[in-house]
Formats: sequence, structure tokens, C-alpha cells
Amino acid sequence: MPMWRKSSYSNDYEGSCVELAALGAGEVGIRDSKRPEGDRLSVRPPELALLLARIRRETSGVADS
Repeated sequence: MPMWRKSSYSNDYEGSCVELAALGAGEVGIRDSKRPEGDRLSVRPPELALLLARIRRETSGVADS
């Protein structure tokens, strides 16, 4: 059973919580902590890094090149 950890950037006040877990086979799970039994994403660490970089760019107002 994976050990899910809540992101340090999650917002408890508004309920915007993301959790990550090592799923085995080199994959990382991403889920909504409000719906732990719901859908989840499974990605490899390089894909997670790209996803996080894109989220950072888009939330900072910097346009994609």
C-alpha cells in the first residue's frame, strides 16, 4: 500500500490538497486528498518534473515558449 504525502504547497483553508506517493515500478502517484478513493495519475519522475515546471510557469504568468 503506498504511503501518500500531502504537498507542502497544498492549501488546507480552501481544500486544495494534492498528495504524492511512490507507487513502485518507478512511478509516482498524484491524487486529490479530498477524494482519496477517486482517480489518480501515475507518472514517472521526469514527467512529474515537467508537469511541475509547467504549473510553475503558468501560475507565475510566464508564457510558454
